Parts: sequence; C-alpha cells; structure tokens
Amino acid sequence: MSVLFAILLFSILILTHELGHFVAAKLSGVQVNEFSMFMGPSIWKKQVGETLYAIRLIPIGGYCAMEGEDGEGDVYNPRSFGQAAWWKRLIILVAGAAMNFATGVALLGAFYAPSEHFALPVVTSIEEGCAMAGEYGLQEGDRILELDGEKIYVYTDFSLILGLNEGDVHDLVLERNGEKIVLKDFLMEKREFPNADGTTTLRYGFSFSMVDATFWETVKYVWNSSLDTVRLVRLSLQMLLTGKAGFRDMSGPVGIVQQMAQVADASPSAYYAFLNLLYFGGFIAINLAVMNLLPIPALDGGRVVGLLITTAVEAVTKKKINPKYEGYLHGAGMILLLGLMAIIMCKDIIGLFR
Repeated sequence: MSVLFAILLFSILILTHELGHFVAAKLSGVQVNEFSMFMGPSIWKKQVGETLYAIRLIPIGGYCAMEGEDGEGDVYNPRSFGQAAWWKRLIILVAGAAMNFATGVALLGAFYAPSEHFALPVVTSIEEGCAMAGEYGLQEGDRILELDGEKIYVYTDFSLILGLNEGDVHDLVLERNGEKIVLKDFLMEKREFPNADGTTTLRYGFSFSMVDATFWETVKYVWNSSLDTVRLVRLSLQMLLTGKAGFRDMSGPVGIVQQMAQVADASPSAYYAFLNLLYFGGFIAINLAVMNLLPIPALDGGRVVGLLITTAVEAVTKKKINPKYEGYLHGAGMILLLGLMAIIMCKDIIGLFR
C-alpha cells in the first residue's frame, strides 16, 4: 500500500505541474492540442473540443502540447504559443513550477497542521560551562539569523550548516533585542555536559526555544520550511558540481518511489506513514519546481531563457526569429535529458533487485 500511495502521490505532482501549464495556456487563449500524463504509447485518451487528454504508459513526466510550441504545428495560427504576447508565454512557462511549489507548500502545511509545538532557532537556555556563552558570545533570547553566510530558516538548519562546513570557527549573525549582532570567526566548541541520569554527552551546551503551534506560527513555519527546501536543492546542486555528491546519489522516479515507500514502512503507524509521505511529497514537489526552472534546454527554465533572449533580439532587430531553431535546441536537450533519466532509472531498478 505504501508503494501504491507513493506512486499515486508522485503522479499527482507530475499532473499538477502540467496542469499549471494547461490552465495558464487556456487563460491566455493559447490552443492546447494535448494534455498528457506520463510518456510513451497511450493507454487511455479522449478528445474534448480541441484538446486530446491522455494517460500514457511510461511513468516519466508528462506534457501540455500547445499549438506552435517550438515551431511545431501552425506557427501562424493566431492562437498558437508563438503568437501570444511574450509576457503571456512567460507566465505559461513558469506556471508549472509555480504549481509544483504551491503543491509542495500545501503538502508541508498538511504535514505540520497536527503539530502542537515548533522549535525555533532562538536560544532559550545555556548550560554552565558553555564555550560560546558570555558578553561577546551567545545569550539567552538570541535568535540565530545566519550561520556561515546561510540563513537559518528552521532550527535544524543550525546542525545542517555546521555539518557542511568543517572546522570549529564560524561566522554568526544574531538578533538581540531587535539589533543585529555579527560574530566573526566565532569558536563553536563542543564539550562534555552531564545528563540527568549521570552520564555525559558531547554537545554545544545550549538549547532552542519551543512555541505553541498557533495558526500564524504554523503558517510561518511552513513557509520557512518551504524556503529551506529550496535552499537544500541549491546545496545539493553545489555538492554535485563540486564532487561531494555523485551519480550514485541521484534518483529518478523509481528511486524516489522506493524511498517514499521505505519512509512509510519505517513509520510506527499508518497515520504517521501518511504524514511522512505528505512531507516527502512536499519536499519532492518543491524540488521539481526548482529543478524545472534551471536554465537547461528542454526544461522550463531553459525555455524562459530562450524566450527572454529571442524577445530582446526581436525588439532590437525588428525581425521575427524562426521558432524552429529554438525547438531544435530544446529537442536536443530533451533527448539528452531522457537519456540521463533512462540511465538513472536503470540504476534505480538494479538497486531494487540488489
């Protein structure tokens, strides 16, 4: 059941992305020839007016095919994609990612809705012997705003950023009594502190505060968690580019569904499995939103860059650029992208059998 629910949730994320393009195109008066979920041969289809609705066999992606998009079809049709005003085309292109982001925020909201308390990055108590306390260090009531140049959206960011940056010396930005305090080259040292049972634990020696999960506190926490997820995507891309992460760390639809199922199976009850899948779905939805806006041919971000460049060139030269040229570029990008997805899917399937 966890696998089936994970597949359903992942399919909904794909559907909402394409639905964003579809709704924006319809509202902009652009002709939509086909609205398809997944890729490959169709297993169900129905023509409604000018639009063919289809569900296809291979559970990868989906598409909203518009008249005249990438130079295909009748580019001179007054309702074709290329004939629409540039700002309408821009809205259509970013609508998919916007829909994914909104879906991710909604799923995170559903996950955090039952919460009774939230931990905030505000220092609430400092243990005796803490190396970071004092007049020129941490004080009770300090809110940690930044650590090593990275914003602290939620309290877990503190340990996350510390784990990414080596060494004991860090830069801190605090808010104290409404004033910003900057601590440069601040020594953050762990020490042995006693526990209630007589044992000791190596830790920093301070704790964060808790607040009741009121409506507005929940809204703020969900929004901060969403921004934190966007930042996690950027950090992951940085790790790929710097070699800290590699091909083995990448996952496609098969790997993602497997991970979602594992998270659900490891939950103590069906209720918590459901909540954890909601969180995972929100995390993936925001990931899809950010990744789709990367300036890579065939992705929405690549199309946005192409649109802005061609619009600027046409404004200067007063000549219309043949959309087929951009279509060739995105077609080549799509082939490379599908090839990469196929390789990752094979890796994920082999991992399943292993």
